[in-house]
Amino acid sequence: MEQKPNTGIFFRNEKKSAENQPDFKGKVNVNGKEMEVAVWLKKGQKGEYFTMKFQEPFKPQPQNKSFKNDIF
Repeated sequence: MEQKPNTGIFFRNEKKSAENQPDFKGKVNVNGKEMEVAVWLKKGQKGEYFTMKFQEPFKPQPQNKSFKNDIF
């Protein structure tokens, strides 16, 4: 899904298996740059609030297919 500039969307993290994992995950577009967002729902003295972490989208490292495991 393509985001309009300076907008974002996140969904409940259905794969959450530990307390330190985000409650929600999504993508945002800030000044034309796509970022991933992780969101936690917290509870404090004044009620519930969100905390967020933004990061570059994950890109797996390419595998070196020319590597041979012929040490012996």
